[in-house]
Amino acid sequence: MVLSVAERLSRRIAEWVASLDYSKLPENVVEEVKKRVVDTFGVALGAYAEEPVRIARWIAFSGGGGRLSATLWGTPHRGPADHVVFANGCAARYFDFNDTYLSKEALHPSDTIPAVLAAAEIARADGKKVIEGIVASYEVAARLADAYSIRGRGWDHVVYIAIASAAGAAKVLGLDADWIEHAINHAVNNNWSLRQTRAGELSMWKGCAAANASRNGLFAAILAWRGMTGPSPVFEGEYGAFKVALCGDRFDLPVMGGEDGEPYKILNTSIKYWPVEYHAMSAVEAALKIVEKVGKVNPDDVEEIEVKTFDVAYKIIVKDPEKWDPRTRETADHSMPYIIAAALIDGKVWLDTFKPERYLAEDVRKIMKKMKVIVDEEHNALYPEGIKNTIKVKFKDGRVIEESSTYPPGHFKNPLDRKGVEEKFWKLVRGIVDEEQAREALKLVWDLENRESLEPILARLRIKGEW
Repeated sequence: MVLSVAERLSRRIAEWVASLDYSKLPENVVEEVKKRVVDTFGVALGAYAEEPVRIARWIAFSGGGGRLSATLWGTPHRGPADHVVFANGCAARYFDFNDTYLSKEALHPSDTIPAVLAAAEIARADGKKVIEGIVASYEVAARLADAYSIRGRGWDHVVYIAIASAAGAAKVLGLDADWIEHAINHAVNNNWSLRQTRAGELSMWKGCAAANASRNGLFAAILAWRGMTGPSPVFEGEYGAFKVALCGDRFDLPVMGGEDGEPYKILNTSIKYWPVEYHAMSAVEAALKIVEKVGKVNPDDVEEIEVKTFDVAYKIIVKDPEKWDPRTRETADHSMPYIIAAALIDGKVWLDTFKPERYLAEDVRKIMKKMKVIVDEEHNALYPEGIKNTIKVKFKDGRVIEESSTYPPGHFKNPLDRKGVEEKFWKLVRGIVDEEQAREALKLVWDLENRESLEPILARLRIKGEW
């Protein structure tokens, strides 16, 4: 079967990306882009010293600069762009603290930002072009997530991050629709990642898989930029993604941002307020509401805890036995039972919540043994627009305290303003960056549309001490 150009999904995406123009973007879309850039820098610099980030940075340091180089965030050093994207992406993702989009597939659209910014450095692009690239990558990632849940076929959501990163990077590199399609074809053909990344006991790779996808997306765009064609039709072909990866299932993207007044999807993404898997965000708020009423909870005072949640949360952060016995940081921040236990006992959730001495402690283990988590149809019905979690604590003295949350702080229906985004940024980086220089960098990001390049921003975001 020979498909017309218009029938190819990759062409549909490519033509939309090619048509995207900064001058037509609403002010609120531009504002949300800038918030996401500030947020991504904050979570990345905050994770600078973590082991997987150091491993990735060492690899990037091992290469030279040259034409296809980009900046390792937090340092004055440049390295091969694809290696740098992997290192910056690992940093941005490691704490599981970057933004989220929820739909048929849940993913983190800001995982694409390292690829877009690296492409901007390669192309010496200005701030308007960077904004176009980020809007493109967010839109493609979210529309794919709306269309089909690939985790149901055993694939990880980062497949969509590779495609979206290729689209955003290709936009920044200045490719036309023909070559953007080739970039997408490369990304689709070569970047299928197993969902095993997020099953059972989670490894360091949980926080690195999206960085790898973003790196591969940039590489796909560079290949197309230099004239290398990619397999087509990559979705619909005899051995294409629909037939081979999705077992015959097909989907399309009927509408995208800016078409007939359709809003851009970045407006439906949510910034994280606590460093946990996003479906547990409302569980943290509900637990902290209980602490506000009764004080920090002593496990010995508790009879039982009942948690009502929704199906997606249950499947991702509850059902596996390992989620009830976390032995790694990556498992702990994907364990709703542990997250609730720590929030109730400590009255907070922060980065130190996920250190071994905390998640292996006896008190959290004790209270988790008194907990049960059930899927509730009312909670299910609200998803993905809302992420309702309800916690009921029954105390031995007869008290019963119940609290719920549906739209926690940072949710797109309860968004953070600039002040809230900056407060999170400073909480992550204060003491580890040159604060005066970082403040200047933030001013430049908030004025991104008027910047001629990213260089003045990246030059001011430096970690103190040795690199």
